[in-house]
Amino acid sequence: MKNGYFHKVSEQTPTRLWVNNPTTGDAKKAIAAGAVSCTTNPTYVSKMLQAESDRPDALAAIDEAIARTNDDRKAAALAQQTLVARILELFLPLHEQSNGQRGFVSIQGDPYRDREADHMVGEALDCRQLPGNFISKIPATEVGLDVMARVLEAGIPVIATEVMSIAQAKAVCELQQRVAAKGPCPPLCLTHITGIYDEYLAGVVAREGVEIDDDVLRQAGCIVARRQFAVCKRTGADFTFLGGGARAIRHFTEMVGGDVHVTINYSMAADIVEQDPPVTPRFDTPADEKVVAELRDKLTDFRKAYDDDGLPLAEFEHFGPVAYFRDMFVAGWDKATAAIADRRADESAPGKRLARTLVLH
Repeated sequence: MKNGYFHKVSEQTPTRLWVNNPTTGDAKKAIAAGAVSCTTNPTYVSKMLQAESDRPDALAAIDEAIARTNDDRKAAALAQQTLVARILELFLPLHEQSNGQRGFVSIQGDPYRDREADHMVGEALDCRQLPGNFISKIPATEVGLDVMARVLEAGIPVIATEVMSIAQAKAVCELQQRVAAKGPCPPLCLTHITGIYDEYLAGVVAREGVEIDDDVLRQAGCIVARRQFAVCKRTGADFTFLGGGARAIRHFTEMVGGDVHVTINYSMAADIVEQDPPVTPRFDTPADEKVVAELRDKLTDFRKAYDDDGLPLAEFEHFGPVAYFRDMFVAGWDKATAAIADRRADESAPGKRLARTLVLH
């Protein structure tokens, strides 16, 4: 593993690997392969329930949560914290060795409440009881920007997520500078959800019958990501650029060479390690002007993402790819709460009698 692809990327370029939604086993393998940090999202509990290796831990976390609350959505948040805490412990040595620059593990809370600023701030504050490498993941929406400012001012690092446009990214940079003007600002990661954005555009093309070459279409996400990085660097804001939502190997390899971090699922990381492609810096490759022109001409959602003023603040949360991504989180949260409700109703579940005792007394 020490001579694997991601180690070579780290030795030859500033690009770094993060791992997304891993099991405990995959987290250990990702760290060995060169991962420096980790992201999780609201689908985490449902994914761990589906993983044979981690299902017993997921059920135990649910039983513990059931014992503490009658609210299934609150129980989902508690189970999420318990499960992510295992991953936090695995990455904590990296955090300590790097003086707090690496080894982060994110949590993003209940997607049904991402329009409730006080609740979202409370979720982040609740997580301060977790190991110190916790980083709060917050959507780059009108409400989310207010939440980010409050969470950063409370001393908690933040990942700005669900970023699908230059306008969102610029708003996050402006926020970081406002916070930093008041005092020390904790680490901030600014994402572009490259793969999900590509997946959304492909769906639009299929539904609307847009005539566009596949090779042109598949470049859209990386083109926006590269422009986002360049535009945001010119603002002078202090952030780590984080690529996310990978759906294909290119969503990592096309970012290589940039001073960027990219989070991918361990299964994709393992595929890349096995293929062991050449470490080829591509991030600074200029976009083909004809490709950009065709994307702008044929896809409104590309213009909205690519142009500096493509989206007004009030439309951030309603932007098609943002809503598409959030719907995935809602579906994952629904699966978790359904499993919790089923577990609560199961008289044989280990936490059932304890939960009833705690509620009654």
